[in-house]
Amino acid sequence: MDYSVLTSVYYKEDPEYLKLSVLSMLNQTVPTNDFVIVKDGPLTDELEDVLRDFEKKYTNINIISLSENVGLGSALNAGLNKCKNELVARMDTDDIAFKNRCQLQLEEFASDPELDIVGSFMYEFYDNPEQFTAIKRVPITHKEIYKFAKRRNPFNHPTVMYKKSTILSNGGYSTLRRGQDIELFTRLLYQGCKGKNIDKPLVKFRTNDNMYKRRKSWSTAKNYIGVIYKSWKMGYAGFFDLMYVFTLQTGLLVIPTPLGKWIFRKFFRR
Repeated sequence: MDYSVLTSVYYKEDPEYLKLSVLSMLNQTVPTNDFVIVKDGPLTDELEDVLRDFEKKYTNINIISLSENVGLGSALNAGLNKCKNELVARMDTDDIAFKNRCQLQLEEFASDPELDIVGSFMYEFYDNPEQFTAIKRVPITHKEIYKFAKRRNPFNHPTVMYKKSTILSNGGYSTLRRGQDIELFTRLLYQGCKGKNIDKPLVKFRTNDNMYKRRKSWSTAKNYIGVIYKSWKMGYAGFFDLMYVFTLQTGLLVIPTPLGKWIFRKFFRR
């Protein structure tokens, strides 16, 4: 079964991380015949060198160049339209996939043709990809995913494989600079699309100790509340789901950072 890989890179990313990420998807047990990499605006010379090397060595690399930085959602829309296959595996340019990631996801689609999106758990790590700091678990069955998505993101975006036609027929990614993934997923679920998560980590997600600090900002909280508000307006999330998210997001802004980190690790990571 053929599938495409879709990723987007912009100028602030690390060339070595990009190299490791792309190699992890090129070396899958079931290799892709179509690897679409979107350049979201001009890149550094170091990033350009990495991409040129891959283009020389691999015939399945397809690089799409955008003249300016448009944000992840718009960049992925541009790349998705260029993907050759119905099944598309998302990947971020600083994460690392396990070798059997795509094989396991293809098997899920083969066993259930009604599936539209398949994700998985993921490991989190700081500097060493072999030293995991946490596991980001998500609900497994469609019923659990549907309920979970009313308050939180039901998929780990860098782990998902989905049907291209499903994404495009439902409007693709939004132009949001943040939260475009949960906005898309709630829209898909509300429209009756079927999802599943594999109950094991298939991706190593690169993070650092400042992740909570980056999320503790009014712009991040406002954006997340806005996504759930939109979900409520279209009839998916309930009023109490919206109030829960509003209380949680605004509460994390005012509590001391050490306490916020503890809550984040205790209830949102394992």
